[in-house]
Amino acid sequence: MKNNRVLTIFKNGLLDENPIFRLMLGLCPTLAVTTSAANGLGMGLAATFVLVCSNIVVALLRNFIPDKVRIPAFIVVIATFVTIVQLLMEAFVPALFESLGLFIPLIVVNCIILGRAESFASKNTVFYSMMDGIAMGLGFTVALLMIASVREILGNGTIFGLSLFGASFKPVMMMILSPGGFLTLGLLLAVVNKISKKGAKAGK
Repeated sequence: MKNNRVLTIFKNGLLDENPIFRLMLGLCPTLAVTTSAANGLGMGLAATFVLVCSNIVVALLRNFIPDKVRIPAFIVVIATFVTIVQLLMEAFVPALFESLGLFIPLIVVNCIILGRAESFASKNTVFYSMMDGIAMGLGFTVALLMIASVREILGNGTIFGLSLFGASFKPVMMMILSPGGFLTLGLLLAVVNKISKKGAKAGK
């Protein structure tokens, strides 16, 4: 029973309730930081760390936080872990820290993290809340990495900074600009929806 629920939680995070492709949350950092695969992976892992840690703390304190102040309390918890991530990134990966810039502290108000604290962690045990944080974080990271990889390959001819096509490749510069972010997101959303519909039909 426990294993079945864990599988359901991971399926929700990666597929059925994917934060970007299904719930359409966190689109501001998604479009802003996915100009390279490294940025997408870095932002995804940072958000995953905050998701997991904040879910655990909220689940631990859920019976002690009064309803009237639960949202401010959740934000304080989230902000604490965002500060930890920010300091660690600045110390150990300064190039990535500079690249992501303002979007690291803005994780505090990311709808995905606050939403999971409110809708899941505040109503479930520590274990399931931790699993939910991991699943949602993985779903967010995979989506960011997919979008960023497409944009970097077409916009720079590289992946994680490694050249794929040689000096003769002519990059599509639009892909690493704002229009490229919207275009890539739209195309991937169409692909995901198509695959989901086929899977739903096959399951009937």
